[in-house]
Amino acid sequence: MEKYYTRACNFHYGVNSKNKIKKKLSLPLNGNNLISFDYVEIISRKSIKKIHIKEIKLLPKKIKKKIFFDLKKITKKKYFKNLKFKKRPLLMGILNTTPDSFSDGGKYLKNHSAKKKINKFIKEGVSIIDVGGESTRPGAKDINYKVEFKRIEKKLKFLMRRKCFISVDTRKSEIMKRSIKYNIGLINDVSGLNYDKNTINILKEYKVPFVIHHTQGNPKTMQINPKYKNVLLDIYDFFEERIKFVRSNNIKHNNIILDPGIGFGKNLKHNITLISNISIFHSLGFPVMLGISKKKFIKDLSKDNDSKERIGGTLGTSIYCASQGVQVLRVHDVNEIQQGLKVFDKLKF
Repeated sequence: MEKYYTRACNFHYGVNSKNKIKKKLSLPLNGNNLISFDYVEIISRKSIKKIHIKEIKLLPKKIKKKIFFDLKKITKKKYFKNLKFKKRPLLMGILNTTPDSFSDGGKYLKNHSAKKKINKFIKEGVSIIDVGGESTRPGAKDINYKVEFKRIEKKLKFLMRRKCFISVDTRKSEIMKRSIKYNIGLINDVSGLNYDKNTINILKEYKVPFVIHHTQGNPKTMQINPKYKNVLLDIYDFFEERIKFVRSNNIKHNNIILDPGIGFGKNLKHNITLISNISIFHSLGFPVMLGISKKKFIKDLSKDNDSKERIGGTLGTSIYCASQGVQVLRVHDVNEIQQGLKVFDKLKF
């Protein structure tokens, strides 16, 4: 049988959304009555069909069963250990303690500058602080785990003292294991748990929440002519495979976040396809995160209007993601994005 995928679309917001849900004209997204949808796209590798939710019951039996199964996941409220999802996306502040990250390499390598940045993030209302000691920008080289951990250890101590929700951005199981004692709340492995064979054992032993992130290739090779049969469905299938993999390793908890990995083995067309259709991933039943901050697709789209900070492009993308129900945004400029989302919240929601 041909495989079908369900994407919620045609969203409504605020009072309008509540009224439509009350009249059973739309369905809540992720259990939030302030954002709902009344159409779905039924997607296969051969076709896309957009129908009203009232028309689903008219579909052939097997397809109808699949769509209703997906709708249960799309409409269900998402829960995550020590995080509370709100009507706006939660912001994950990026703390790169590296000399060579693409946007802020070297700025927060020293402890005093990192502490200032952490305090600034907290003041601005950040929900998660993602600290990493290895750059995974295109072309980056691997580094030894001892070097990586030395870069982040004192920052982790400070973050723990400040009682932050800590995410550790690493591909290495040894870094994960060493970080556990600092009360981390999340492992953010950009390799999709593929880089280090022992990662799955650490996740299983310590039951730590984690991100399943998609990358094609590795930092050295990922931007050399990336190719997909269908980028949206290929990555959806990747997530399904990874979820089966963690379940087969007896990881039963649902503290998992999905990140399709903008810029990680994708060209401009791939990135835009993923962002514009991001709501398809809600049917997997887990919170969705996007890292869109300052990335190259903004330069490719804005051309003569590119800037070093790319705050405008990051904010525009963040607002679109908020309108599609994305739960977490990974950003450099927390205050500016927070400001934009608050204004959008009042105007739109």
